[in-house]
Amino acid sequence: MGLLMGDGKAKDTPAARREDRLKAALKANIARRKAQARARSDTPAETSDKTPRRGGPEQDQE
Repeated sequence: MGLLMGDGKAKDTPAARREDRLKAALKANIARRKAQARARSDTPAETSDKTPRRGGPEQDQE
């Protein structure tokens, strides 16, 4: 079942297996990014003001 695709060609070559792995990884990555974006949009906007900046408080005092 997994060896044949809709076009009728055998998918047992190393290149085809690599392509299938890449497709699966891309699909998982997109799903993870969508979940992260949904989680960020669900949080209140005021929390972003309370997160520390990368340089810390010393960077703000110039």
